[in-house]
Amino acid sequence: MHDPASLRVLIVDDDPTMGALIREVIRSQGIPAPIIVSSGSEALSNTAEIDVILLDHQLPDTTGLEILGALRNRPGRPSVILITGNGDETLAATALRLGADDYLIKDQSLPKLLPQVLERVRRTRALRAALAAAEQDLVNAERMAAIGDLMVTLHHEINNPLMSASAEIELLIEAARDEGSRQSLESVRGSIGRIRDVLKRVGDLEQARTANYVGETGMINLDTEPNTRAVSRGNIVVWTFDKDLGRVIALLLKHAGFTLRIATDILTLVRESNTLGVSAVIIGSPDAPGSRPLGGFSPPRDRMYALIALVQGDGTREREAGADHIVVLPFDPGSFTEEVLRAIELSMG
Repeated sequence: MHDPASLRVLIVDDDPTMGALIREVIRSQGIPAPIIVSSGSEALSNTAEIDVILLDHQLPDTTGLEILGALRNRPGRPSVILITGNGDETLAATALRLGADDYLIKDQSLPKLLPQVLERVRRTRALRAALAAAEQDLVNAERMAAIGDLMVTLHHEINNPLMSASAEIELLIEAARDEGSRQSLESVRGSIGRIRDVLKRVGDLEQARTANYVGETGMINLDTEPNTRAVSRGNIVVWTFDKDLGRVIALLLKHAGFTLRIATDILTLVRESNTLGVSAVIIGSPDAPGSRPLGGFSPPRDRMYALIALVQGDGTREREAGADHIVVLPFDPGSFTEEVLRAIELSMG
């Protein structure tokens, strides 16, 4: 859902005039024409392939809060923006607690605010998807580490005895006096060779891809070709105060071909950023009150890398502190690496 043109929207409002207004605002942003329904029951039956629901609070058969409660535990549920005719802070707080992503009031500001809120929700959903992919990458990395540990054991416990057995079989084949015995021994030699081949293929694994064996039993697929490693586009140092955000950034940059160096504190950041070959330094500035821009990092004036700051606000403080490029959170995963590449190109020019 990186592209707004792929956003699937459902409008739930029993006022045809309001529904038509919201539809035109959405279409003006390049988003496909939404589905419009007028009741809660219709809303709940039309959420299967929807990304965002624009939900009126007062409906003929229920309320927006009850719809939020019904959607809360659904797997892969859509994002919900609650829309109401009354500016009630208690209602807004309750909606957010029940899982609403945002809250809008039906007044003259709605046509202006709705595109901004939709874009923010879209980016948040894309970040969640990227985080899920990062978590899966972490699981795969752990699986590959386990395979690596297993391979050490296999080579020690199996490969060495296998070599001895292979040597003994060769001697027996040479000493065999009849064709039947020789054929049986050669069959055993072939089986030993296949075991050795399996061990080598496991050792060459770069990704633990699975395939179904008998029934639905999952097995690691050893028939896939090893991946060709991409040539690195350069080294990037990343320092964030949000671990989830850091994992998303690492996933995106790694898939774009960058080699990452993760800094866990400002001393590590200073040391890593001074290393030759660093193309960019990315800092996720803390948004706590009174926090220092760039986390207190002071970049040198003669640096050879692009300094990119991830910020919640407009980035004025970070620019004044030396940032070359500002990325406003939540960023769009679909264009993030392109922004990083442009920042690097500008710093080199």
